[in-house]
Amino acid sequence: MEEGRFTEEELAIAKSVDLTAVASSLGYTVKRVGKYYTLKEMDSIRIYDKSHWFRWSRQYERGNNGGSQIDFLRVFCDMDVKTAVFWLLDFAGYGRRSVEEKKPQLKHQVKVKPEEQKPFVLPVASHNNAYLYSYLKEKRGIRKEVIDYFVSQSLIYESRHYHNIVFKGNDKSGITRFASMRGVFDKDGKAFKCDVAGNDKNYGFNVVNDGSEELIVFEAAIDLMSYVDIFNDFDSNKLALGMLADAPIETFLKEHPQISFIKFCLDQDEPGRKAAEELLKKYYSLGFEVEDSPPPEGYKDYNEWLVKSKRLEAPMVVQSHTEKRNW
Repeated sequence: MEEGRFTEEELAIAKSVDLTAVASSLGYTVKRVGKYYTLKEMDSIRIYDKSHWFRWSRQYERGNNGGSQIDFLRVFCDMDVKTAVFWLLDFAGYGRRSVEEKKPQLKHQVKVKPEEQKPFVLPVASHNNAYLYSYLKEKRGIRKEVIDYFVSQSLIYESRHYHNIVFKGNDKSGITRFASMRGVFDKDGKAFKCDVAGNDKNYGFNVVNDGSEELIVFEAAIDLMSYVDIFNDFDSNKLALGMLADAPIETFLKEHPQISFIKFCLDQDEPGRKAAEELLKKYYSLGFEVEDSPPPEGYKDYNEWLVKSKRLEAPMVVQSHTEKRNW
């Protein structure tokens, strides 16, 4: 690829970035009003579906009244299209701008007081894990023995309020530094997911075995649990990122220096494949043996593979989809 150019794929990624998150990062105060969002500092702005915007004032300025995330940066940050696309790719974690390149001066940036760090407090546990078991077994296809293991290791539990599943990320001393929640009552097909306030994103949901030199990496905690179900693997170290950034991997490797082999079980979709490619190159260059092991073709992630295979009552081929890379 030529330096300074972007592909159609990269353009699509740039246009998929959450525009409300972009506005917040620039210092604007995003407010939800019904089905759209607006900005406290410019209440004539309307952001729809977190992907495009329209400005109801100054409509005589043709070409500056709305559009995509790229147009937002062009109008309010004085960027050209190429710079805006690269900025959005960088914002999404794809790192297309070189470290030497001077970051653009943002226009209309609003000065806001830094938010005070909230204390990290785990949700109060429910008196039992009834909803947790029901959801993971019936909706996610994970067998009881696997759920029992994670509950017995105090890695997951059900919260008292709303009965969310809490996934804990512990440090090498067993102290919980990170936690995420996943609702068990999906509404209109939409899942409730969030991180517990005040958590340390240098950690992720993890399973530790200091006697193993292998680390298996996933995007989501439920995919990690699904892998245990599929392969009956209770022995290897495992880590769910909860995202596609690799800060939790770096932390895990520092705390567990015996790791020599990393297997990446990221999703089969476009962001997952691109992230896997970059992570494979990075950690191979750092001296680790690496392996790309997405779910088989036709399955987005490990949980979808587990659920659909159990519904079909078909045997799962567990070796043919793995692929080692020599960079």
